[in-house]
Amino acid sequence: MYHWDLPQRLQDLGGWTNPLISDWFADYARVLFTLYGDRVQTWHTVNEPWVICDLGYTVLAPGISDYDVGRLLCSKYVLLAHAKAWRIYDEEFRPKYNGQIGIVNHVIWMEPAGQGDEENAELANLDFIGRFTYPIYSKEGGWPQQLQKLIAKKSKEEGYESSRLPDFTHEEVELIRGTYDFLGINHYTSRLVRRRRPGETLDETLLKSSKELDFVLDINPQWKNTSSEWFKEFPAGIRHTLQWVKRNFGNIKIYITENGYACNALSLEDYHRISYLHSYLEQVLLAIKEDGINVLGYTVWTLMDNFEWMDGYHSRFGLHHVDFDNPNRTRTPRLSAQFYASVVKSHSLNIPDQDKYILNKHYLIILFLHF
Repeated sequence: MYHWDLPQRLQDLGGWTNPLISDWFADYARVLFTLYGDRVQTWHTVNEPWVICDLGYTVLAPGISDYDVGRLLCSKYVLLAHAKAWRIYDEEFRPKYNGQIGIVNHVIWMEPAGQGDEENAELANLDFIGRFTYPIYSKEGGWPQQLQKLIAKKSKEEGYESSRLPDFTHEEVELIRGTYDFLGINHYTSRLVRRRRPGETLDETLLKSSKELDFVLDINPQWKNTSSEWFKEFPAGIRHTLQWVKRNFGNIKIYITENGYACNALSLEDYHRISYLHSYLEQVLLAIKEDGINVLGYTVWTLMDNFEWMDGYHSRFGLHHVDFDNPNRTRTPRLSAQFYASVVKSHSLNIPDQDKYILNKHYLIILFLHF
């Protein structure tokens, strides 16, 4: 329902930092439900609130640099907007159409960098994941208490009269709490979390540091690169994410709404994408089979090459190659499209003709495991 394209007129009125935006979004939601409720059975209210708020108030649209306050105001009003839309559907449209509705979060898994960093990583996950899930999915509702106390303490030290993280009223806690039928997860990559060393300065680039928590976010040099600077491979991160959700919120329904691989090569033989998809799907399968996690669906990002917000046409995520120099934008399936079609058809990672998806000795061999 919302994927970052806020009308300029609303942005000029403060956008996601204006408390009224949750009512504007509720009105918009009612229009969509009225027009399309008889045909749409699964609704996602907001796509990636972390990107809207944290990146939106640093490097992405609306291009306003206000990490300290703007992103936290945004965090509250995005959650209220989601909750009001969910309540409208649940009360007015679910009895007629019996659909399902939830929110989609961009989840970057925070892994401990070393022994003793477990608590740091958990606090980082509370900020990156919990800020947009605890108010909805936890039994008590509201912000994660540990994160709330930390930001209040830092705000006081910085000279603010009150916490930069705005409180929820009791009524707002109850309005947001429980507004889900499922959780949507977009996952691509992970980070290692460690404390800042004495004399070490924090990089101003998000995903290299957490200024709020005073943590450094590192990348394991053994993680494989992709064509996007921010995007490194760590397959176990997706399973750890799913385990974290179950540990904190119980066995709720989960859809993996985005997971995919970025490359800049134009070759149709995209073996590295196949390797990525196989290794991440393997971790999802382990989460289902061994951890008992209620994953109901998985969607590859993406069907075809497209314009990426920070990389333009440089990073290509598509199972199908798009010729952007051709006026017809010719689309050609890559080898990964055949691989994924086989996985879907067989409902298994043990697929027919496995050998044609395996790289030669100069590349990483994909080991197709039998389940």
